[in-house]
Amino acid sequence: MSIFKLPDLGEGLPDAEIVEWHVKVGDKVEVDQPMVSMETAKAVVDVPVPVAGVVTKLFGEPGDVIDTGAPLVAFDTGDGSAPAPAEEKNDTEIDTPAKLRAEAEQVLMDLDENASTTTAPVETEEKEAIGTVVGQMESSDAVVDNMTDFGGKKAAPAVRALAKKLKVDLNTVTATGAGGVIRPSDVKAAAANPATKTAAPASVAAPKTTNPAQTTNPAPQAAPVSKPVVDDSWQQVKGSRRTMARVMQNSHANIVPTTIMDDADINNWQPGEDITARLIRSLVVAAQAEPTLNAWFDGDKLSRRLISHVDVGIAVDTEDGLFVPTMRNCDQMSAGDVRAAMNNIKTQVKSRSIPPEDMKDYTIMLSNFGVYAGRYATPVITPPCVSIVAAGKLRHDVVPVLGGMEAHRIIPLSLTFDHRAVTGGEAARFLAAMINDLNKSR
Repeated sequence: MSIFKLPDLGEGLPDAEIVEWHVKVGDKVEVDQPMVSMETAKAVVDVPVPVAGVVTKLFGEPGDVIDTGAPLVAFDTGDGSAPAPAEEKNDTEIDTPAKLRAEAEQVLMDLDENASTTTAPVETEEKEAIGTVVGQMESSDAVVDNMTDFGGKKAAPAVRALAKKLKVDLNTVTATGAGGVIRPSDVKAAAANPATKTAAPASVAAPKTTNPAQTTNPAPQAAPVSKPVVDDSWQQVKGSRRTMARVMQNSHANIVPTTIMDDADINNWQPGEDITARLIRSLVVAAQAEPTLNAWFDGDKLSRRLISHVDVGIAVDTEDGLFVPTMRNCDQMSAGDVRAAMNNIKTQVKSRSIPPEDMKDYTIMLSNFGVYAGRYATPVITPPCVSIVAAGKLRHDVVPVLGGMEAHRIIPLSLTFDHRAVTGGEAARFLAAMINDLNKSR
């Protein structure tokens, strides 16, 4: 019996969650056919069959988290060797070819090429701003079985993302997976048959009236109030939220953070100015004025690398946790380029189709939590970066102007920096350069 172990599906990710098996015990399989869909903290990827043979064991069910390097599938390759328990050391580990790594890193949110022909149209209009917060994707370290419950049915984060994309209510989906697990194919089937999504349950009959007077003067009834369902039991944190917890813990243990705050007066801006584009432009200007904040720091070696280009990590808040896509070479981008890149990031985050290579190696971070609420914050830096800027909620303040008073639009800014690599003076000059650029009319 040959044991195939879960390969690294990204840059050092320690584990991945099983979304859907495409094979079962007893199946005769060929090399490169789809084997299993796995969800990492970065994306949903398909792992192909690594060797021809017969599937003899699956080491996990949908919703389980499997460690990188842990057994995933056992095969009988027909080489004449007797089956052996997975724990014995005489099992043969299947080497993971480079091709598998390359294929696994391809994001397959729809899980098959025909999804677009059988599903409802994707919503194209979104809110102009997606909230951005702090964090970089990582993953987990144990096998667990805990997915979000929908009326006795279970759905993995990737399935929930697919349902949201296709505008399918998971409460109306028929689960065909073992233990009531909703599979991606179940969501696609519901999307392909809208009647089943909106039809009322057959058991719900029309209201009966026993008093004729009630038909002409019915008593007023309070409208039903929809309340979120809260499960107060302990649940294993998984996926992006698990990653967020690890990243914050790592940052707390390895960075010496200090935060300074100030306001930028944007009253002189022209109508229709793109706030995101102006914030990123001001980051570029400040990085050119004070390069020490657009840098990486190695605390173990006490070494620092100043970086000539500006790659901004824009952490995006979603229902499933945080994603940090990288906007590359911002120092070479126009306002229109920034808007196009931001729209692409929003689309990729919504569809969970961000390539792993686009979620690393940013040189500085931007958090725009002000699209929701809040004026100032102490944002968290993700190593090896040394700084992050957070923009709070826009407000109007009364300011003195030539002996009089005027109401001006104000953006509050918070800059957290790693005090091991950056001095207070350098941080203050960086923030001053940002504010000076934001104060300009264009």
